[in-house]
Amino acid sequence: MNEKLKKLLESAKGLWTKWSMVQKIILLGIVAVVVVVLIFVMRFSASPTTVPLFNVPITDTVVRDNILFRLSEENVEADVSPSGIISVSDQATARRMRSLLLREDLVPSNVDPWALFDVERWTATDFERNVNLQRSITQMVTQHIEALDDVDDANVTLTIPEKALFASQQEPTTASVIITPKPGSDITTNKKKILGIQKLLMKAVTGLTAENIAISDPSGLIINDFEGMEASERVDIVAKEQKWVREQEMYYRARVLQSLQAIFGSDRVRDLNVKIDMDMSKDIQSGTEYSPIEIKADNPDTPYDDSEYRDYLPISSETVTKRWTGTALTPEGPAGTEGHNPPVYSDMSNLYGTSEETGVKQNNVINTMEYHKERSPTIDRITVSVNIDGTWKKMYDEKGKVIVSPSGEIEREYIPVEATDLSAATMLVQDAIGFDRARGDSVTVQNIRYDRTEQFQEESLAYMRSRQQKTTVLISIAGVAAILIAFMVIRLISRSIERRRRLKQEELLRQSQLEREKTIWEAEQAGMEVTMSVEERRRAELQENAVSMAKEHPEDVAMLIRTWLMEE
Repeated sequence: MNEKLKKLLESAKGLWTKWSMVQKIILLGIVAVVVVVLIFVMRFSASPTTVPLFNVPITDTVVRDNILFRLSEENVEADVSPSGIISVSDQATARRMRSLLLREDLVPSNVDPWALFDVERWTATDFERNVNLQRSITQMVTQHIEALDDVDDANVTLTIPEKALFASQQEPTTASVIITPKPGSDITTNKKKILGIQKLLMKAVTGLTAENIAISDPSGLIINDFEGMEASERVDIVAKEQKWVREQEMYYRARVLQSLQAIFGSDRVRDLNVKIDMDMSKDIQSGTEYSPIEIKADNPDTPYDDSEYRDYLPISSETVTKRWTGTALTPEGPAGTEGHNPPVYSDMSNLYGTSEETGVKQNNVINTMEYHKERSPTIDRITVSVNIDGTWKKMYDEKGKVIVSPSGEIEREYIPVEATDLSAATMLVQDAIGFDRARGDSVTVQNIRYDRTEQFQEESLAYMRSRQQKTTVLISIAGVAAILIAFMVIRLISRSIERRRRLKQEELLRQSQLEREKTIWEAEQAGMEVTMSVEERRRAELQENAVSMAKEHPEDVAMLIRTWLMEE
């Protein structure tokens, strides 16, 4: 390998040395051009490319905006050229969006979504072109179906017969599709999605009709047999209609119940039943109505109807009077020929007499109205039943206390709802539901007392319990008060006894002191020498000091005495 490379390099060097300057310049120019072309191709191929959604420009701005809005809902970026061509990022996205737009009828009628796949080959025969066309259409249809989010795999078989000379001998184009849905998909039961696939097939294949398309699931069950699905669809429609009727009943019930509870209270208005009979069928009526002409309108200020009507109104009148007296003249033809007269004139030939004819022509006008009515659905009848409970009043005695029966129940008196209130409530309900007597509506408002046995028992037990609690609290307060009073009395008695004892002791001490002082005084008067003990001297000094302090500071001594008295 190295030897061959060396020989190749040596031969190239030999050629390079043998070439002239012009040849070398031409070679370098060719190499430079090739390098520039390669760089240009690489830059062009590296730049982002887009795929046109349709190869036909969409000039209708409304249709184009609808398509762009649907693409934006699918988070698909799209570009619009100045000529009106919509482009997306890649081929897979283009196929998926074409399928989605076909399913939702957003593709314009002048756009052929399959024109991008038409490939012309100059060396192919007509037979090969037809076969390739059928294969191409089959492949593209398969790719479009598999591009759907609900389809995991699709197997498409198309049968496109050759064109016959006469239309009566032309075999129909048929299509068979087997769809494998993704887990969790409802495409086998969703009629809208199945119709989308069916429309895609009819758009893709020329001459293909809905009755010649068979779409089945992997088990072989035909899922586009919409005639067999009518029963199940009817059940779904009936369920939706019943749900809608229930919503209407709940709406009227909440509306009326809220009004009555705001007036009578939520506890007195509990039962409110609303039944709506609705006609879900589609009714179309057309005809002509004739009505009399109104000459005078009704005066709303009068309590009676004073309007005036006529069955018809003359718009023009004509009176015709004819008289004839004498011989009737019959015109004849030339002499010698039979006349060509009508039988009327012939019968009146040679007659004498008098004839008189009188007639009146009158043109009348009446009110005529052409009507065309279409209704679906309509309310046939509304029935409402309401029960309003009365009020209960507790019974009190002359002292203003609640009367309690021997069994422990509170005595109560039931006050029913007045007839005027029931009538007003009936009118309120009628206005709330749009009452129509001609339609057969019915509103019933009754006063039936509710069974409040359990409620009254609970209230009686709560009342008796509160009374027992009050009695217990009063007894407890009385006991505590008695204890406090006894404690205060005992305290006063003990203080009184202590005070008497202290006064008695003070009185004994005072008497003993007086006797001692008297003895000392008598001894001094008798000239006897009296000796005092240490305690007596100390007591005498304290007494002298207290007397001198009381004389010097009487206020402080008084405050001290008051403090002693307060403490005792």
